Amino acid sequence: MMRAAFSDALKEALKNKDQCAVSTIRLILAALKDRDIAARGNGKTDGISEDEILSMLQTMLKQRAESIKLYEQGGRLELAEQEKAEMDVIRRFMPEQLDEAEMNAAVETVVKEIGAKELKDMGRAMAALKERYAGRMDFSKASGIVRQMLA
Repeated sequence: MMRAAFSDALKEALKNKDQCAVSTIRLILAALKDRDIAARGNGKTDGISEDEILSMLQTMLKQRAESIKLYEQGGRLELAEQEKAEMDVIRRFMPEQLDEAEMNAAVETVVKEIGAKELKDMGRAMAALKERYAGRMDFSKASGIVRQMLA
């Protein structure tokens, strides 16, 4: 489903002559192809799953956020703007992100459901969150919330 969305978006961007969208979607497709090739080496003939695609997009967003910070510190505002535009294109393919309150509620629910009580249960809690909320949650923030609850 997402693969078709990428192809459709690329065609649309080419038609509209949206150079930023074209280059960003091509980057996404290249990263997807690399991961599919690596997955075939591990025995997955169909390539990576939708959840893994969402994880890849999340990683791409984090990379651009870090780049923006560095560009702004270095006074390269035009490059920071370009990264922000790329982030907007990537976000088109992401499901809606959970806000702070929803994230807290989701973490609390998962911690209760799996019976996590100590910090050593953090791995299980994070695995359950990643399974249920792939692409919809910032897991670095979620791990801080889990750590607070279990400490």
